[in-house]
Amino acid sequence: MLETGQPAPDFTLPRDGGGTLTLSEQRPKKVVLYFYPKDDTPGCTKEAIGFTEMAEAFDAAGATVIGVSKDTVAKHEKFRDKHGLSVALVSDADSDVCERDGTWVEKAMYGKKYMGIERATYLIDGAGNIAQIWRKVRVPGHVDAVLEAARAL
Repeated sequence: MLETGQPAPDFTLPRDGGGTLTLSEQRPKKVVLYFYPKDDTPGCTKEAIGFTEMAEAFDAAGATVIGVSKDTVAKHEKFRDKHGLSVALVSDADSDVCERDGTWVEKAMYGKKYMGIERATYLIDGAGNIAQIWRKVRVPGHVDAVLEAARAL
């Protein structure tokens, strides 16, 4: 499980629009790395739209926003196009990054247990260290809280 103050583990993952995205190449910008369960579900859609609506404010705060899920790049592109999203979406299809970052967890729904992505957000400073972590995120108000923290960093 990652903690504040630790260096954010680097990764290179395929992204929407083609190519790959490497976390360390975002420096010296701050990074908002948010993990979400699945493209085009109600909570995930609201969260992605929220980050997109505030994209200029995050950019003014010196932060790049990156969404991570297990969905394929093709699903990310469909999701992006359907909702006019502007945040980068990367595919962790093998859940390597999710497992390493502590967001691949056992969940339960209707008494059935399964593995899935826990909604979480990491704010990473310009040196690549984790400045703040939000776990078990509830979407309402979350984007505003992350933006406030990015501005304060």
